[in-house]
Amino acid sequence: MDILRFITAGSVDDGKSTLIGRLLYDSKSIFQDQLEAIERAGQVNGQINLALLTDGLKAEREQGITIDVAYKYFSTPKRKFIIADAPGHVQYTRNMVTGASNSDLAIILIDARKGVIEQTYRHSYIVSLLRLPYVVVCVNKMDLVDFSEEVFLNIQKQYLEFAKDLDLKSIHFLPISALNGDNVVDPSASMPWWKGKSLLHFLEEIEIHTEEESPAPRFPVQNVIRPQTTEYHDYRGYAGQIRSGHFAVGDSITVLPSGLTSKIKAIDTFDGSLTTAYAPMSVTIRLEDEIDVSRGDMLVVTGKEPTISQDLEAHICWMDQKVMTPGSKYLLRQTTNAVKVSVRSLEYRVETSTHEKTEQPNLGLNEIGKVTLRTAKPVAYDPYSKIRGTGSFILVDEGTNQTVAAGMLL
Repeated sequence: MDILRFITAGSVDDGKSTLIGRLLYDSKSIFQDQLEAIERAGQVNGQINLALLTDGLKAEREQGITIDVAYKYFSTPKRKFIIADAPGHVQYTRNMVTGASNSDLAIILIDARKGVIEQTYRHSYIVSLLRLPYVVVCVNKMDLVDFSEEVFLNIQKQYLEFAKDLDLKSIHFLPISALNGDNVVDPSASMPWWKGKSLLHFLEEIEIHTEEESPAPRFPVQNVIRPQTTEYHDYRGYAGQIRSGHFAVGDSITVLPSGLTSKIKAIDTFDGSLTTAYAPMSVTIRLEDEIDVSRGDMLVVTGKEPTISQDLEAHICWMDQKVMTPGSKYLLRQTTNAVKVSVRSLEYRVETSTHEKTEQPNLGLNEIGKVTLRTAKPVAYDPYSKIRGTGSFILVDEGTNQTVAAGMLL
């Protein structure tokens, strides 16, 4: 059974946490003790406050908002789901970037009474930046506009008008009422004009694209295995997770960044040997030749090499209180690789609500911009738009060991 990872995003009080609670409640994915706990916590308009299923922090419940990214898990007979409930406030943009980075789909909620607002622009831009394959725009609180088809169609038109400037691959629209459950799990009797699927039905049937389908095999080496026992005296294997494509015994491979070449002798797993392995499997690859390979190197099929360079361009989301300025030095972590890096320039900062690009001297907390970087040694990578696994990275402050930025290579 495959897994669909999706994130919910929207402005404050658009009903994100209530929607997730409704999905869990109506799909019967709540334990009895959880249900009893939220029943004791109180009700809203005579109904169970389903938002309490995800608003887990004390500060969240006191303020009635989402602060941290809350993860929930549930399944149906057709599919397993991992939900990330992202905060709606602008000061928690970094949290949304974190939650969306591993998602296959984004649900963007819009209050039917308010229509498209600034936060809608911001969240849609982040989703386009992170190249999520699908966007589902849920027009929520349809019960407060008398389930009006006209209101729904106007919001759809408004969203598509600004979204044409974004690189959103597949956009779908759904009218719902998370509080009452209309069109969330079951079709709504209050909207006979809606002929589409319910949200859960849509999520169950959407096709998931994986890095396995990529024509460019990538295998970052995580560990070199040398048992040095009598039984495995000459064993030398390279362990890691296949980030994209597939590898087979007999494939000619190139080790990057050194450029050394060999062929795959064997592919080992805990359950035995394989002739072919696919992303995102974790395996140990053995080579025919004893060549110098260490953690941080990347094995690729010869003839399908990625870009290798010390000069990088990237979009980054800044996550630290201390601003980033050109000339600053950090540790760049990409796949299993770690390399010292300096920020050569800040090309521009993006105003996420208007998509305007402006020249700025620095980049502050929750801001997004384009930078050029210079690494201490060559880095093998693919553009994030091609392979997310090798095109993403983080920047770490070596003094505090804090993650200060998440980036996407261009």
